[in-house]
Amino acid sequence: MNTTIIGSGVAAWTLVRELRKASPEAEIRLITADAGDFYSKPMLSNAFASGKTAEALLMTPAVKLAEQQKTEIHIHTRVLEINLTDQKVKTDKGDFVYGQLVLGLGADTIDLPIQGDGNADTLSVNDLWDYAEFRKRVDGKSKVAVLGAGLIGCEFANDLLKANIHTTVFDLADRPLPRLLPPEGSAFMKNALSAQGIEWKLNRTVSSIEKSGAGYVLTDSTGEKTEADLVLSAVGLAPRTQIAKAAGLATDRGIVINEFGRTSDAHVYALGDCAQYHGQFVLPYIMPVMQAARALAKTLSGEETAIKFPAMPVMVKTPDCPAVVSPPLPGQEGAWEVEVTETGVKALFKGKAGELLGFALLGDASKERQALTPQLPAIA
Repeated sequence: MNTTIIGSGVAAWTLVRELRKASPEAEIRLITADAGDFYSKPMLSNAFASGKTAEALLMTPAVKLAEQQKTEIHIHTRVLEINLTDQKVKTDKGDFVYGQLVLGLGADTIDLPIQGDGNADTLSVNDLWDYAEFRKRVDGKSKVAVLGAGLIGCEFANDLLKANIHTTVFDLADRPLPRLLPPEGSAFMKNALSAQGIEWKLNRTVSSIEKSGAGYVLTDSTGEKTEADLVLSAVGLAPRTQIAKAAGLATDRGIVINEFGRTSDAHVYALGDCAQYHGQFVLPYIMPVMQAARALAKTLSGEETAIKFPAMPVMVKTPDCPAVVSPPLPGQEGAWEVEVTETGVKALFKGKAGELLGFALLGDASKERQALTPQLPAIA
C-alpha cells in the first residue's frame, strides 16, 4: 500500500527512514514544495557566529536521500488540495492517489501587523533558504533588532552577539522566555546576556518600522525609536493547518491526531510541527519528532503503535547563559521552588505531593539535567 508523505522537513525525512526500517518493501512517496534537501533545522539559530553557510548546513541532497531510501520524490511540487473521498492529493504537477497519507507540513512564522515601509523587509528564518537570505543580508551589518524574546529570539540574539553584532531584543512580555522560565530564571538569563552586550526593550511592542537610508528606524509602543541595520522576527510559529482544514480534517491549534498519529480520517496521519498530539499537545521540538516518527512508522507498517513521549528537556542554545528547561504541562498544579546563586538558577516545579513535574536549570545548575530528568513524569 502506497504511503504518501507531504513535506520534507525533519519530520518527513525521519519518518521515511523509520518506515524503510520497519517495512523494507514499502512504497513511499514524498511530495514537497521546496528542494527537499535534508538539514538540521535547530542549527539555524546558532550557525551564524561559527561562520556556517547554508551549504555547510545541508546534510544530504533530496535526490540522494530519496535514492538511499528507495523513495519516489516530487520536489518543487505544491499541494493544492486533498480529496479524502477519492484518497487523492491534487498538486500543481498532477494528482497522486494514496493508500495512507502523512501530513508533515511544518509551521509558518507569525507575521506581526506592524506599520511602516520597512516592515516588508523584516526577515524570519524558518528554513535553510531563509537562513541563506539572512546570511546575505546581515553581512557587513553592525546592529540588528530581534522581535521576540522567546526561545528562537534569545538563541539568535546570542549568536549575533558572538559575531560582534549589537542586538536589541523587543518583546511584549516583561522578561525573556516567559513561557519556559519562572521569573527568577528569566532575570538570570536577561542579566547574563545583558552583561555580554544584548540590549532588552521589553514590555512593549514595535508599532512601526520605517526605512532610513540603508537601515531602519523602529518605533515602539512607548514612543522610543531604535535604529537597526536589519530586523529579524522570531515571535513564534503557527502550525500549517490550512490544507487539512480545507479537506475537512479536524484542526485546532494544529492538525488533531490521536495516540496513533491518526487524524479524523482513518487513512490520514500527521507528524511534526503541524500536529496536535493526543488531541492536546503542540510540540515544536526535535525529540518529539523522533519519538513520534518511530511509532508512526510501525503503525503505517501494520503494527499499530501508540505514540508515547517521555520527559524531553529542551536545551536552550544560549552559550553565554547555558539553560535547559522542562516546563510543567498545561493544567498541572504546583509551584516553583527556586534556588538562585551568582552562577546559576535551579528551579524545580513540584506538585502538591512534592513530586517533580518540571524544571528550569540555568548557568552551573544546567549540569544537573541528567540527574533530574529521570524523576520527571512522561508527557503522554
